[in-house]
Amino acid sequence: MTVASLGMYDHPAQGWANAALWAAIAGHLRNAGIDAPDALDHRTVEAVWRDPDLLLAQACGLPLVADPELDLTVVAVPSYAVTGCAPGRHLSRIIVHADDDAADLADLRGQVAAINAPLSNTGANLLRAAFGGLPFSDVRVTGSHRASVAAVAGGKADVAAIDAVTFAALRRYEPEAVARVRVLADTISVPALPFVTARCTPPAIRAALREALIAVARDPALAAVRDALFLADIVPASGQRYGEIARLARETALA
Repeated sequence: MTVASLGMYDHPAQGWANAALWAAIAGHLRNAGIDAPDALDHRTVEAVWRDPDLLLAQACGLPLVADPELDLTVVAVPSYAVTGCAPGRHLSRIIVHADDDAADLADLRGQVAAINAPLSNTGANLLRAAFGGLPFSDVRVTGSHRASVAAVAGGKADVAAIDAVTFAALRRYEPEAVARVRVLADTISVPALPFVTARCTPPAIRAALREALIAVARDPALAAVRDALFLADIVPASGQRYGEIARLARETALA
């Protein structure tokens, strides 16, 4: 039994869209004679990435290059219709409380930061790159970008870096979650979250996955689905481009 997950950008309001996107991908795969699961796997993404039966998932770029236990192969990269996200790339919004009078990043040194996970590229790696380290009095691990936003909004942290696509989803689908924060700055951009498969996936299936992803990214019948996910395009890719994230991680002492 193969496994598929689209859990990286899956706000509750986007669940229907991810299910529809997967149904279309699975249809293309079955037409190519490839077994595909009927439904998405909703385990944690970390568990899915380690499943040897992984057919398709989306992965964070930093664990992809920094976690030696992950045995994944990149098959494609998405582009998102989010301000500041160039084709095949994304970035993070550095947020503070709406009432915080910080004028620039230097004003936040010595304060409390929230990160979703130590090996998060958008939540930790890009934050560290923006500040040239983590010059804070405390760094609190929240477990998710949504929780990091809540920490800043609720005064439990002063600053956080939030994946721009996630922030766009919160702003559209849960505006009250971001009502008490403001964007102070954007981070640098890096390659977007790749679509991956288990390294043991045969080359012919990898090729079919690429073809299916490209097809659903351009199918007029899926326009509303893509809009719900901010998905602008998907193109073939390899893991080579993620060396950029590995270099950034080394420079910021995270890998």
